Amino acid sequence: MITGFHTIVYSDDAASTREFFRDVLSWPSLDAGDGWLIFKTPPSELGVHPTSTDPAHESPAVPFHQMSLMCDDIEATIAELRSKGVEVSDEIEDQGFGLVTSFQVPGAGSFMLYQPRHPTAHGLPG
Repeated sequence: MITGFHTIVYSDDAASTREFFRDVLSWPSLDAGDGWLIFKTPPSELGVHPTSTDPAHESPAVPFHQMSLMCDDIEATIAELRSKGVEVSDEIEDQGFGLVTSFQVPGAGSFMLYQPRHPTAHGLPG
């Protein structure tokens, strides 16, 4: 049976991206060999959203995958990230499901950060 969920981030500068996750986000890691760090991430959940070709919907027309980081207090999280020199890309937007912004990860582009307003599944038992 499935025992975990492994996420891959492709980076133009893997060393800087790994340093960011280790030093800025303080995610624990292990070295899988030759400095190839595998990070323990916060609890996760998975949502499935429909695609749509209807211009009235904000959904994409083709399937793709997106990674988002969640927080309990977006203002405090942004302040902490900025204090560590992280570039927060956007103003906070209320997108209904939550308060949303994004920030830059060295070598890996932009990550969405949001404070959910919906019930979360990552704490469910089992």
